[in-house]
Amino acid sequence: MKINELFNLTGKVAIVTGGGNGIGKASCLMLANAGAAVAVSDLKHEDALKVAEEINAAGGKAIGVACNVTEDSDLVKLVEQTVQQLGGVHILVNNAGGGGGGRENPFKISVDDFAWRFKLNVYSAWRLSQLCVPYMDKGGYGSIINITSMSSINRSPNMSAYAASKAAMNHMTANLAMDFGGAKVRVNAVGPGATKTAALASVLTPEIESKMLTNTPIKRLGEVDDIAGAVLYFAAPVSEWVSGQVIFVNGGGVQTLD
Repeated sequence: MKINELFNLTGKVAIVTGGGNGIGKASCLMLANAGAAVAVSDLKHEDALKVAEEINAAGGKAIGVACNVTEDSDLVKLVEQTVQQLGGVHILVNNAGGGGGGRENPFKISVDDFAWRFKLNVYSAWRLSQLCVPYMDKGGYGSIINITSMSSINRSPNMSAYAASKAAMNHMTANLAMDFGGAKVRVNAVGPGATKTAALASVLTPEIESKMLTNTPIKRLGEVDDIAGAVLYFAAPVSEWVSGQVIFVNGGGVQTLD
């Protein structure tokens, strides 16, 4: 395969959840720059529309779709709308999620809070994968990219629910790769380290940043394009024989909030 074909997504259609901001937005723009048509999905419809407008203004093709990933009817509509307006589904980026940030004191959160993290971070990704794979199989190309987290392998206080859900996503990725390989669908995951997003900004202080970089060989925090680059790798033909893997994009180190 020629080098310019390895990252070429012309003719492919991608769904990105949580695509209105941060890593999701960066992934939408990166995939669009590689030639993919993109369904930008977000709980905040206005944010999704803004990203879609940016892609369209640059000569790409995108739609903005409102989607609460914890509502099954929204997930079904997202896939249906994508197929109807963009012609199929070849790439799925399960980016929407939440929790953690040192806010999960086990004496202060409930069982329902714990279960909610799994519904948001794990169940939605599993269900969207189930919905998209038949279209990927039909289209002859499929790549699912789950956005996990360094917390899935780190040990930190007050993050048990979020970290457990992301660890579950890692193992789900490996198992779904076995399930969907027959449909020629690859399933991989990207685990961001500390990345400059609004979520991190809400808890980051100069002291915390300095401590994070103590155990980080590349002495800076991540940028959203660092993560989007890994998403593009898994989405593109260059990784066509890679499945069931988790790649951690973390500057070569470990960043924790404690």
